[in-house]
Amino acid sequence: MKMNIEIDCSPEEARRFMGLPDVEKANAAYVDAISNAMKGVSSVDQLEDYAKQLAPMGQLGLKMFQNFIENSMGQAGSTPSGKNRSSGN
Repeated sequence: MKMNIEIDCSPEEARRFMGLPDVEKANAAYVDAISNAMKGVSSVDQLEDYAKQLAPMGQLGLKMFQNFIENSMGQAGSTPSGKNRSSGN
């Protein structure tokens, strides 16, 4: 049996419904800080150094996040029996 449910709501309504925190002010402060920092960057090396400082745990954090996304996508493509839907099994 297949069911489709369509919900028409704004991102703000969805955030509240799911009980997620409002991070709009924190996001605005982060974007402003990055924008201001970018104004002083005169080379690619400076930009790379600044990005390393901002990224939590640097390359390790990026790799962990990438693995998390890949694993999530792999699990989303599996049926409850463990067979991958995309392989035609």
